[in-house]
Amino acid sequence: MKPVITIVGRPNVGKSTLFNRLTSSRDALVADRPGVTRDRQYGVCVHDSRSFLVIDTGGIGEEDHDSKEVAELMTEQSMHAAVEASVLIWIVDGRIGLTHVDETLAEVFRKLDKKVFLAVNKVEGHETDAAINEFYNLGIEDIYPISAKRGDGVNTLLDEIVALIPDDAELEQGQDEGITISVLGRPNVGKSTLINRMIGEERVLTFDHPGTTRDSIRIPFQKNGKSYILIDTAGVRRKNKVNDLVEKFSVIKSFDAIDAAKIIILVVDASEGVTEQDSTLLGMIEDSGKSVIIAVNKWDGMEQSDKERVKSELSRKFRFIDYAQYHYISALHGTGVGNIFKSIDKIEKSLLIDASTSDMTAILEAAISKHPPQVVRGRRIKLRYAHLGGLNPIRVIIHGNQTENVPDNYKRYLAGEFRKHLKLVGTAVLIEFKHGDNPYKGKKNKLTQRQINKRKRLMRHVKKR
Repeated sequence: MKPVITIVGRPNVGKSTLFNRLTSSRDALVADRPGVTRDRQYGVCVHDSRSFLVIDTGGIGEEDHDSKEVAELMTEQSMHAAVEASVLIWIVDGRIGLTHVDETLAEVFRKLDKKVFLAVNKVEGHETDAAINEFYNLGIEDIYPISAKRGDGVNTLLDEIVALIPDDAELEQGQDEGITISVLGRPNVGKSTLINRMIGEERVLTFDHPGTTRDSIRIPFQKNGKSYILIDTAGVRRKNKVNDLVEKFSVIKSFDAIDAAKIIILVVDASEGVTEQDSTLLGMIEDSGKSVIIAVNKWDGMEQSDKERVKSELSRKFRFIDYAQYHYISALHGTGVGNIFKSIDKIEKSLLIDASTSDMTAILEAAISKHPPQVVRGRRIKLRYAHLGGLNPIRVIIHGNQTENVPDNYKRYLAGEFRKHLKLVGTAVLIEFKHGDNPYKGKKNKLTQRQINKRKRLMRHVKKR
């Protein structure tokens, strides 16, 4: 499983803003008032070809409470997220400065025995050293001034974090039991029935009632001489319908199952059509970069007109993930289930590509020639070369200038071009841009005494004229 980075801190210090920047999303609601984030928010951050899970938590402690009560004010959700983390990013407000709540939180986090990076947020427009000096009283060595809103200092913070966590290749060592496939979907769409049909025996409990599966279940098996691991997950319902604490942790297990797998099978109930939650789950899978198969279950017995309607709905609502492989099946009777393994084998071959830097750069150049990137402030974005940065998921690193200005639609265009030329089946391509930072940005040129004297002479000459 990927390392877990949890963002903690008092309310309204910028946790959700940093979460959105790290995950390149707007999943976390941001507002200029405390208490907006109530539940944990999960996302994936990619930096320097490393990836890890990021958790945004609700605010801990209130300014108007006595410091002795702060530990009691910690929500169960935030505390659990801190405990399960590999590393903590603790955000404090550089404008407000050190508070008694921060001092108490330092004691609480110290007892967790976790690596803590203290991020002093909202320092834009302020003298950096003056903003962070008082926070050294907390006894934490790793202090980083940042602006979560503008992104200042965030890359420096991430550089230090990724230096502590294993890379994706190290995480995959020893995982040769077979290709891992997670089965996701809403409750009662037939996930467990499909797994039983795929492995050829009644290994998982099935019942015509939502919520039968409460935990993720790993099932190793062999078929046609090949090894597989299927992960059956609890059904993920809409957030406002998840009230039971056990079910909340079941949802978290489902998120973990996405991370653990190479291929995701999303099961959709054809009789109910495509729901908003189906689209949300598919969006999570797309963000993870994992390969995806969409199994449209309960297909038998439907009228032809209903089948056409469902296909049209799938095409419209799932158009954002056009590389997915579709299978129209009946998990109960086994119709079409065998064909899923054909797609699994094709995807597995796609995940074993070995393209050189010259091959990847040639694809990039062909894509640029066909459709050049836009001009930003009178200067065209220049993308120079590309290379593979990882295979699970497939990640392409593109180097160039002004890469931070590449729009999302052009990024999707490049991903599609790489998929087409590499002949990938059911597999996403994550694009990551690299650009060289200006080493003189933010620095003032210090004049020599000779230059100062020359400047004075010139100014006297200008005044005389």
